[in-house]
Amino acid sequence: MNISQRTPVHVVYGGAHLFKYDTPQKLGKIAFSSFRTYASTPAELAKALGLTRSDDLVNKVFERTRLKLESEPVEDFRVDFEDGYGVRPDDEEDQQAISAAESLGRAFAERINTSFTGLRIKPFTLATRPRAVRTLSLFISRLLESTGGKLPGQFAVTLPKVASESEVSDLADVLTYIETRHDLANGSITIELMFETPLAIFDREGKVATIKLIEAAHGRCLSAHFGAYDYTAALGISAKHQGLRHPACELARNIMLATLVPLGVRVVDSVTTEIPAPPHRSTALSETQKQENRDTIHHAWRTHFENVLYSMSNGFYQSWDLHPNQLVARFAAVNYFYLDGFEEQAARLKNYVDSAAQATLTGTAFDDAASARGVVNFFLRGLNCGALSNNEIKAATGLDRSRLYKLFPE
Repeated sequence: MNISQRTPVHVVYGGAHLFKYDTPQKLGKIAFSSFRTYASTPAELAKALGLTRSDDLVNKVFERTRLKLESEPVEDFRVDFEDGYGVRPDDEEDQQAISAAESLGRAFAERINTSFTGLRIKPFTLATRPRAVRTLSLFISRLLESTGGKLPGQFAVTLPKVASESEVSDLADVLTYIETRHDLANGSITIELMFETPLAIFDREGKVATIKLIEAAHGRCLSAHFGAYDYTAALGISAKHQGLRHPACELARNIMLATLVPLGVRVVDSVTTEIPAPPHRSTALSETQKQENRDTIHHAWRTHFENVLYSMSNGFYQSWDLHPNQLVARFAAVNYFYLDGFEEQAARLKNYVDSAAQATLTGTAFDDAASARGVVNFFLRGLNCGALSNNEIKAATGLDRSRLYKLFPE
């Protein structure tokens, strides 16, 4: 995967029936209000997330999280016609496909659409494929009418519950037809595949299925999303034991990582289902109720924070958010991931470069070209998601963005 280009750190799914042109902005305001209410100081954020590191680190995480929530709280939004939407009468879904497309078109015209956007359709199974194609066609047609024939940048169609190559190739063919019909360049619309079924990992012959599914997209697939809960449910794992860290999920993610990342496909992790929503919502709350709200929010934030860090440490630098209040923990985790490792990684990289790219020893960490490349990747990813700045990296390592790229060209 080309890490010289920006990629989102999350994706937010929202039901199409609820989507309005300013939905991402409203979600951001909810998140920022939650941040101000339940993490009004760096010390309170640290307590909520279980951080015990230095005040300087906590202050930086707090400030950069605040800035992110103010400036771009939602990077990637998916208008959802699947799980977040449900099964509805055809005429109702028709109308909502049109109205959601008009809303996205208005956001595009007013330049407030998210940097990455798209829609999730229903699966391409025998039962739901016709409905998925109709929704997709209506949505794209109305969107293009609203924008004068232009697609928002980084536009993707998400195909859920993939179980066969034919489902993927069929979607690719439908998109080719839509692009031709609307005079769009071939490949303008990208595909995201959701790996939520066992057959997306191993085919019926017991062979790894992931690469063939990507190839079936004919070059359109840029990312693969893992759905932990659908996947574990399909394996018969009880709800009590489902979760991101179940061994079955570890295996699936490792297969995705090893087979798809070398192909340039971005891998995306699943959801945190513990939602940071206050149990008491009255305007006149007792002190006990206020504390229960705070405890509930903080516990859910810590769970999400730890899950995001876990995903990132395992090579999944993007995952899903389900609720606006999760955005606080999301960006706190992203900032913490890069800031916590900054000084050590900077020293390793500086020592490596100063030693004329020979194998070096920094403290107890030995660096040769392979590990040094991992350090460079760390800084490039931090740069491209906005957690780190070019100036602070240059001050610590002597290298700016262009020199980092030249160390290990893609």
